[in-house]
Amino acid sequence: MAKKVGYRCGECGWQTAKWVGRCGECQAWGTVEEDGARVGVSVATGGAVSAPAVPIGQVKAEIAHARATGVPELDRVLGGGLVPGAVVLLAGEPGIGKSTLLLEAASKIARQQTVLYVTGEESAAQVRLRADRIGAIHDSLYLAAETDLSALVTHVEKVQPGMLVVDSVQTIGSTQATGVPGGVTQVREVAGNLVRMAKERGMSTVLVGHVTKEGSIAGPRTLEHLVDVVLHFEGDRHSRLRMVRAIKNRYGPVDEVGCFDLHEDGIEGIADASGLFVSHRTEPVPGTCVTVTMEGTRPLPAEVQALVARTEAQQPRRSSSGLDPYRVTMVLAVLERRLNAKLGGCDVFTATVGGIKLSDPAIDLSVMLAVASAAGDRALPPGLVVLGEVGLAGELRPVRDVRRRLSEAARLGFTRALVPTGSLEIGKNDRKQRAEGSLVPVNGRSGGFGPGFDVVEAENVWDALTHVT
Repeated sequence: MAKKVGYRCGECGWQTAKWVGRCGECQAWGTVEEDGARVGVSVATGGAVSAPAVPIGQVKAEIAHARATGVPELDRVLGGGLVPGAVVLLAGEPGIGKSTLLLEAASKIARQQTVLYVTGEESAAQVRLRADRIGAIHDSLYLAAETDLSALVTHVEKVQPGMLVVDSVQTIGSTQATGVPGGVTQVREVAGNLVRMAKERGMSTVLVGHVTKEGSIAGPRTLEHLVDVVLHFEGDRHSRLRMVRAIKNRYGPVDEVGCFDLHEDGIEGIADASGLFVSHRTEPVPGTCVTVTMEGTRPLPAEVQALVARTEAQQPRRSSSGLDPYRVTMVLAVLERRLNAKLGGCDVFTATVGGIKLSDPAIDLSVMLAVASAAGDRALPPGLVVLGEVGLAGELRPVRDVRRRLSEAARLGFTRALVPTGSLEIGKNDRKQRAEGSLVPVNGRSGGFGPGFDVVEAENVWDALTHVT
């Protein structure tokens, strides 16, 4: 006889013979629950199949083509639009604008097919008021306020929608599972049924999800594995700018980002986000440096700001906003060790402009120069943009898409760029552009960034600091 396992973690599947409050594998709290599974492998027997296996060349791929939602920025993140039968999970903080975005997209999709919007957090009247405010009224957009899974399925059978929106998956409960709505068991049961129904009907489904105080998606980890696309809606509550980022996407890239402007009349996509994350000032200020980060295929100029202040505390503060604190700490260590900067008795604060979060290694050099500028109280040259990854030995490493980044910087009026040595070496695409005559020389190198744009290369952090002082 196989030994019975008493409890299992709903996040990672870890098994234990007795109940514990914290999973011994993934360290999640409150996810271990009773489970009657047996250890060992049973012999599976043949059963009915849903469809016979056919050669892969005979499978119709047209049904998996994405269909535009009518919101270009959302289509950019999704990889072209919604795929029939796909299940999308949109997560974000409360009040960030998830319901507004989905109601806007649902009203546009309703012009092509029937849409069912199921709300479990608000009444139908509250959703109607929001729809009136943003102009999301359409005869093919159906609205239902339900918190029971069986009632939701009944609505789907009657309306026969081409798209289903569930706001939110944590508020829907099932009588077939134990626990309260939003619990691990309930969320897994509800999500599993919705995914199965979406695949059987070829119905695009969008699930709204909650997030924890740490910013991760609430509920079991299996929820992210069940769905096809996971989107994260983020932004500063004190700013109108909102960003949708793809974390998982089976139908498109996972490094794209969509920018939106949330206002009282609804939410609107921002096609050209360049300049939103850069301060517009007439005179240069110490402690500021501009870089260009890549969000998918979109180059975004962003400004890094730093403030260095003397302190009497035994442990100086190291604070960062919008930047990876561990990477900032590494850059500060390189600055102190390789450039002999005296930061031991100083508080160092680093931040980005506009609420953007930067994780691109290409921003390392801009963080270092911003801190060096703040420590020396000397502003960097105007019109300068900086790119480069900083190594522990003080070397500068080339980054990807340098030409695309510099082209965007030149378009916005920057006149000088500092990049690692070897960043402008001729590649396969550059040879093709040179043959076509579309690649013009800049500073003796192939550039194509336009006249008056100066590109300077540096091999290490000491060379970089020398070029900007």
